[in-house]
Amino acid sequence: MTSFSLHGVGVSSGIAIGQAHLISNALLEVVHYQLPNHLISDEIKRFENAVQTVKADLEEINGSLRKNAPAELSAFIGTHLMILADKSLSEVPKTIIQNEKCNAEWAIKLQMDDIVEQFEQIEDEYLRERKQDVVQVVERVIKVLLGHPSQLATEQQLSALSEERKLILVAHDISPADAIQFKQHEFAAFITDVGGVTSHTAILARSLNIPSIVALQKARDLIHDGELIIVDGKQGVVIVNPDKNILTEYKLRQEQWELEQQKLQRIKSAKAVTLDGASIELFANIEVPEDVVAARAAGATGIGLYRTEFLFMNRREMPDEEEQFVAYKAVAEAMKGDVVVIRTLDLGADKQMNPDTVVTCANPALGLRAIRFCLAEPQIFHTQLRALLRASHFGNIKILVPMLSTLSELRQTKLLLERAKLSLRKQGIPFNETIALGGMIEIPAAAINAEAFAHELDFLSIGTNDLIQYTLAIDRTDDAVAHLYNPLHPSVLKLIAMTIKAGDKLGKSVSVCGEMAGDAKLTKLLIGMGLRQLSMHPSHILSVKQQILHSQLSALSANSRKILNLTDIEKIEPQVAKLNRIADLRMHPRP
Repeated sequence: MTSFSLHGVGVSSGIAIGQAHLISNALLEVVHYQLPNHLISDEIKRFENAVQTVKADLEEINGSLRKNAPAELSAFIGTHLMILADKSLSEVPKTIIQNEKCNAEWAIKLQMDDIVEQFEQIEDEYLRERKQDVVQVVERVIKVLLGHPSQLATEQQLSALSEERKLILVAHDISPADAIQFKQHEFAAFITDVGGVTSHTAILARSLNIPSIVALQKARDLIHDGELIIVDGKQGVVIVNPDKNILTEYKLRQEQWELEQQKLQRIKSAKAVTLDGASIELFANIEVPEDVVAARAAGATGIGLYRTEFLFMNRREMPDEEEQFVAYKAVAEAMKGDVVVIRTLDLGADKQMNPDTVVTCANPALGLRAIRFCLAEPQIFHTQLRALLRASHFGNIKILVPMLSTLSELRQTKLLLERAKLSLRKQGIPFNETIALGGMIEIPAAAINAEAFAHELDFLSIGTNDLIQYTLAIDRTDDAVAHLYNPLHPSVLKLIAMTIKAGDKLGKSVSVCGEMAGDAKLTKLLIGMGLRQLSMHPSHILSVKQQILHSQLSALSANSRKILNLTDIEKIEPQVAKLNRIADLRMHPRP
């Protein structure tokens, strides 16, 4: 058999070696056919029965979750149930069947295509990836309509497999519901044709600590069931039918990686302190209250970014004040007094609540979003601010405002915050009167004017994902220019340095909550530049902490200053690699 490799996006590190287990893609099997009038009512009933079957399946899966299952799983199943119940999927296809006299599979696929097209207009990467949840729900319905059997191998087949030859799931996409069933059989890895770093498949893979690669494009077509494959989650590489030498090499790499993971567990309870005594705070980024479990397990000392968008996704009505309050309070109480930074709503003209009334925007990244949207919709903002303030009575909550570009936006925000406080005082509802207010520095204009923002804010948080995108004029989701998206561009580093300097001058804390914070290859550079707070996905905390424990800050600071003086990426990258090799040989790393 011919050996070949495929390249995708690695979203969860590790190396897995095993047999391919292919999952069918029901969407590719849908055909269109016309129905005579007398069969239309039966077809609508068939569709309704399929929806009810999927609902029952999802509820059964949710009810069978183990107590130690990652909290994200239940949240994602809840999201899929919510999508299934939405009229755009449960009712509109019936109208399509009636009007176009077509089969149920074709009707729901037409509706799905329309919804997905609307999601494609969304600029925010995390929210845009939610289209995959819609696709996954529709595929479950279509599988029922097509009469597909279970996608899993039988228990006898699974038990017959050699313990040394684990199964690796190969699919066009994998839904959270499928992932839960797969988890029960302890599969070795996920690989999919579609998806991104913020897709639910990726989030699940990280929470389950399973190697995963997405965006492989044609893996489902090129790989055959039962073929031996290697998944390198760190490099984003899949090797199909490896020869003996490659297999031996990757088995050694796998053993080494597993040993490294075991060693990392030893530092889980250690404080993140450099060799010369500088303390670094390692916070976690979360999307749902249940993520606190993973954050605590990884040793996070706080929540540096709680994205509240999750509460507003896949629904037609805004969550009311009480629903938001309960969610924010749950996180605050779970963190038991540790910092919880909650970002205000990051929706906009490109991220409408009602998919039937999406407002298109020629360039949504530059449109009415984040704080611009909130200021344009003061009642929505008022509701969220009241919920946040009420929750602040139950923990150490701080409020973070996204996408600030002018001081006028900040001052309007502060005015609305005071109005929310006043409304609570009149009702006698307790809250933290001195709650801290911070701003995200993710627009070059804000970074250049960081000192002015620091004067009026309690803290600053650098959102590197958007800062890089806006600085380099690169859509990070566009494959044609993705190779130009580089966090080590000298202009990006200078903007980060300007923000850190502004915070230091005015005694205001500065953190990084973008992907740069969780990249262990950049840890020494960032702390060398002066950062003392990093917030990241919980799965990255231990690898970042390891870099900190092996760092000599005095040496890093001097070398980081030299890097900041460079103007060529080709010179910066080798210098950062050199920086990562710096170690004080006179001192021994902590155990």
